[in-house]
Amino acid sequence: MEQIQISKFKATCFAVLERVARTREPILITRRGKPIARIIPPAPSPASRWLGSMKGSVEIHGDVIAPVSEPSE
Repeated sequence: MEQIQISKFKATCFAVLERVARTREPILITRRGKPIARIIPPAPSPASRWLGSMKGSVEIHGDVIAPVSEPSE
């Protein structure tokens, strides 16, 4: 895990956060060589893959192409 001094983190905070988001690698923030914080990427959201999310939840009974009622009705 990469380590970075807190003073350097303060100066490049947004760049460090972008790098963690892009590489998915955590970074340890230290003060005088002692760890004080760890920056980790968030877990992927399960809602991000909505295509196919309802697979297996629907059953088709009968003919789905035929009209619902008779044309004379």
